[in-house]
Amino acid sequence: MPALFEQLSGAYEKGHARDIPDLLSDAHFAEGRATPAAVLIAVTDRDAPGVLLTQRPNAMRDHPGQVAFPGGKIDPGEDAITAAIREADEELALPRDAVRVIGTSDLYQTGTGFAVTPVLAVVPPDLELVPNPAEVEAWFEAPLALLLDKSSWTVNEVFWKGANRRYLEMDYQGFRIWGVTAAILANLSRRIDLEHLK
Repeated sequence: MPALFEQLSGAYEKGHARDIPDLLSDAHFAEGRATPAAVLIAVTDRDAPGVLLTQRPNAMRDHPGQVAFPGGKIDPGEDAITAAIREADEELALPRDAVRVIGTSDLYQTGTGFAVTPVLAVVPPDLELVPNPAEVEAWFEAPLALLLDKSSWTVNEVFWKGANRRYLEMDYQGFRIWGVTAAILANLSRRIDLEHLK
């Protein structure tokens, strides 16, 4: 059976070779602001692959307390891949040379004014990660198959910034995954066919 990196790369290339309409976005809530940012979708190379996720401290200015991918603003002179890998190192001490990048996925515009580029990559399992307490309250690994399964998510609605906003939500072992992270995963699920990973 092909290794996970080859399987995921093949599914990524096939999924990104076609146009997909109506991907999730909160651009209409952003009021014209779009600060470039990047996140790392780090898939663990094991028989049942997982995805590394963090919970942000409640004291953070942007998206406090939320479950997120490692990531942040793109610094001057960086591209999305460099920024995502740097942020994962800074937040979790994830070794930069352990990240095997597959590619970038669909830009996601947040309602809080960030234009987020997801970077899909494979990392070794069971790394000795060390969370930076200033940026990470906790970290965990959730099954990739669960996160990409549309039936795993609940659709909710809230009145926000003068309009109804629909969002996806999932509880995983006490962690509430929703908002930007859920939307990026939902968009990725339309690009990555799980059948290619079996």
